[in-house]
Amino acid sequence: MKIQLKGRRFETIEEIQAESQMVLDRLTKKDFQGCFQAWQRRWDRCVHSQGNYFEGDG
Repeated sequence: MKIQLKGRRFETIEEIQAESQMVLDRLTKKDFQGCFQAWQRRWDRCVHSQGNYFEGDG
């Protein structure tokens, strides 16, 4: 969603809400699954690092 709205200017709160809703309505189940899986990979890396600093997705 952030990528879809990045760099755009809106005149009113209502415009932001309407455009945000359109972006959300276009998301698919596959989009949500991909986000959840990416979040889970980041979470696993945090747990495995045992509190040590790490950088990036690699």
